[in-house]
Amino acid sequence: MARIVFDLDGTLIDSAPDIHGIANTVLAQEGLELISLEQTRDFIGNGAAIFVSRMRGARGIPDSEQARLLADFVARYDDAVHLTVIYPGVVAALETLKAEGHSLGICTNKPIRPCRSVLEHLKIDHLFDTMWGGDSLPVHKPDPAPLHAAFEALGEGPRLYVGDSDVDAETGERAGVPFLLFTLGYRKCAVDEMPHTVAFDDFAALPTLVRDLLVEAA
Repeated sequence: MARIVFDLDGTLIDSAPDIHGIANTVLAQEGLELISLEQTRDFIGNGAAIFVSRMRGARGIPDSEQARLLADFVARYDDAVHLTVIYPGVVAALETLKAEGHSLGICTNKPIRPCRSVLEHLKIDHLFDTMWGGDSLPVHKPDPAPLHAAFEALGEGPRLYVGDSDVDAETGERAGVPFLLFTLGYRKCAVDEMPHTVAFDDFAALPTLVRDLLVEAA
C-alpha cells in the first residue's frame, strides 16, 4: 500500500477566509487599510512569515515590524478555524484511501499548532498518521526535507504527494515523487506551467487516480 502525503491549505481545506480575518485584525490594529480575500489567497503558500512579509509589502510596513507583526499573527492562528471549510469530496476520498490500506500524512507550511487545531476542529485529524508543519523542521517547503520526513514517518510503500500550488509542485519535483495537482486551490500559475504527474479538480476522482498510478508504477 502507498504512503500518501497531502498539503493542507488550498488542497484539503479552504482556510483563506480565516487567514483573511486574522490578517485584517492585525492590520486594523495598525490603523491600516485591510487586504482582500483575493490578496490573502495570493499570499498563502510559503508559511506564516512569508505571508506577513507579503502583507507588510502590500501596506508599506517596514521590515523592522516583521517580528512584532508575525508574533501577533501567529498568536491568533490557533483559533482561526471557524470560517474554514473542507473541499467537497475530501472526506470520502480520505476515508476510501484509508479503507484501502494506504497510510496518510500532512506536510504543510502552516505552523504545526494551527495545523492540528484546524484538523481537530474539522474532525478529520484521525485520518492522518503523521503531520508536519512549516515549523516542524528548520526548513519548510519547497525544501523537500519536511516531505521526506513525512514519508519516512509513514513507513514503507510507494510515495505520492497531493497539493495545489507552485510551492507544492516544486517540492514534489525536488523530492522526486509523483505529484497529484488539485487545480481548484491557491495556485498562482497555469496548470501546464507546474510540474505534475496528474491533475484533478474533483476529489471523488482521487482514489481511482491513486490506483492507476500504483498499477503503472508496478
